[in-house]
Amino acid sequence: MWNQINLSEFQSCIQDLLNMPQVSKMEQIDQHVKDANCFQHSIFVAYISFIICKKMGLDYVSAARGGLLHDLYLYDWRKRESHTGNHMTMHPVTALCNAMRLTSLNDTEKDIIVKHMWPLTPYLPRYKESFIVSSADKLCALAEIFRVYRWMEVDRHLDFLPKENVISCPA
Repeated sequence: MWNQINLSEFQSCIQDLLNMPQVSKMEQIDQHVKDANCFQHSIFVAYISFIICKKMGLDYVSAARGGLLHDLYLYDWRKRESHTGNHMTMHPVTALCNAMRLTSLNDTEKDIIVKHMWPLTPYLPRYKESFIVSSADKLCALAEIFRVYRWMEVDRHLDFLPKENVISCPA
């Protein structure tokens, strides 16, 4: 899973997004547990989705890009005043709006982002890639909660990721 060919190809799918300050801002947001932030979680989801889609002959580029952007909601969901509505059901819409402001998205990427919380949200994923990212999201969340994320040394394998300070962006 962690071979250099896959890692290089994965990096080329998402490199332009990694250079965007809004994507880097996800590093400031704790995800499911304190030792994994939203950026790390999204990279984990994107890479797992990329590998599965590549092995299945699906659109692994859209899976990687949609997986990286699926939680681009950019607020602390633990603070009620930071957002409106129910975070679980509303953050996919917020993430999609934020992603559409950053870059052009194809239909698969849009579907991946807005439907990644299925079946907790009512809309069934339209594409196989969307279902895979949604499933990877749940799998990665469990891996983070049970600390498997650290045991797998995900960060060590993804050493091409930017190491510089997080860039803040205007609200």
